[in-house]
Amino acid sequence: MSAPAADGAAHRTRYAARVTPSDVVSPGATIRYGTPTARWVIAATVLGSGVAFLDGTVVNVALPAIARDLHAPLTGLQWTLTSYLLTLGALLVLGGSLGDRYGRRKVFVIGLLGFSVASMLCGAAPTTATLVAARAVQGAAAALLVPGSLAIISASFHPDDRGRAIGAWSGLAGVSTAIGPFAGGWLVDAVSWRLVFFVNVPLVAAAVLIALRHVPETRSPEQGPTDWAGATTLSGGLAGVVYALIEGPARGASLDVVVCGALGVLGLLAFVMLEQRVAHAMVPLRLFRSRQFSGANAVTFVVYSALGATTFLLVLHLQHDLGYSALGAGASLLPITVLMLALSARSGALAQRIGPRIPMTVGPVVVACGLLLLSGVGPGSSYLGGVLPGVLVFGAGLTLTVAPLTTAVLAAVDDAHLGVGSAINNAVARVASLLAVAVLPAAAGIATGSLAGEDLTDGFMRAMLIAAAVAGSGGALAFATIRRATTTRAVAQADLFQGCGDPGLRESRSAA
Repeated sequence: MSAPAADGAAHRTRYAARVTPSDVVSPGATIRYGTPTARWVIAATVLGSGVAFLDGTVVNVALPAIARDLHAPLTGLQWTLTSYLLTLGALLVLGGSLGDRYGRRKVFVIGLLGFSVASMLCGAAPTTATLVAARAVQGAAAALLVPGSLAIISASFHPDDRGRAIGAWSGLAGVSTAIGPFAGGWLVDAVSWRLVFFVNVPLVAAAVLIALRHVPETRSPEQGPTDWAGATTLSGGLAGVVYALIEGPARGASLDVVVCGALGVLGLLAFVMLEQRVAHAMVPLRLFRSRQFSGANAVTFVVYSALGATTFLLVLHLQHDLGYSALGAGASLLPITVLMLALSARSGALAQRIGPRIPMTVGPVVVACGLLLLSGVGPGSSYLGGVLPGVLVFGAGLTLTVAPLTTAVLAAVDDAHLGVGSAINNAVARVASLLAVAVLPAAAGIATGSLAGEDLTDGFMRAMLIAAAVAGSGGALAFATIRRATTTRAVAQADLFQGCGDPGLRESRSAA
């Protein structure tokens, strides 16, 4: 948010340097970036969302070890990832709604505790089926804490500092995603893949303690009944579709695949119809009247599809076909961590100053260039000459994209729907990764049976080319839908409530 556009909010609310955990912060949020309270809030939210994002990537590098230990085929490995992404993506919006209604800090802490229990179940799993079930529970718990983490920041920080805080959150949370394969690889090689899950417990404990002591409680002033029907149809619909997409390539048009796929499509259609009719919808469809909100979520979908496919297939390819250890495969992605840690906050500040359109247009194209470079990685490729250039370009594209994208999404919703807005965006990202992992291996011609004796090189190359085309389309989407001028809360509200808002808000729009 630019300083001139934030003047109205600044005059309405005299900010304080600190708040106590018991305060309920109003839409005129008060926490200033750089204060002790700000650092504690960012620490708690990054730790909380970080463990959820970490488990979205850290498992990738452990997949070969899991396959050996539990005798899992490729479909079993896909389900190990997608069961987590499925419940996370399907329930994120519900988690955001519960946080808006009952208190974002409260739901955040409940999610953390559930995540810790589910992580211990994953670490102790004796079979692939047990691991998949425990991962589904872990994803459901993550759905409570992920939207709350970002909504807490958006509702607590002063509007002038919100962009910087979101940039810091995006960068540090992105670092947890990128560092996952490195940390997981070390744990797998040094001890066991099971420690990948057990390590979550102390991190969650630290996040809970900080949240209870330092994070202010926030909630939406709008109250209504929880949309359980919407949650059920969305979850069931996604489950049916994903089951058909994963099992279909291996089993063909078997009865259970066809029935689950059909029921899934019907469930998703029922979800859309229900959300148009209920008074307190889990997904308020009016949010999508904002071209920026819809466009930013479309960019999220294509970029995170490419990200999900890459993190799944690259570490598998490096270990299976190039002979990397788990630690070596994980460490190969470490430059992404360095880039995001160093530059994401600056990327968020740049988007706040010049608007998110330019970085969101350029970023996905840079991601696509990185994937084109990675498509050439095969047996005999060196790390410095083959893998590293693609990883660096890929990481630079993510750094340009993630923080401006998050800022653009949240600026397009009103304060009362921050939890739902961030949850929708997070759900889109997780569902995109979920569908990419489910669909791309089959689309690229990668066998879904046992990995023994298989060469993934040709399939990996095709998959990276497809992912590059998908990611590159995000640049065109951003150019067409994101505002050229700096995004402000006033602009977002004017777009969202066209024809019924304050005329002064409509007059304050930046040129688009």
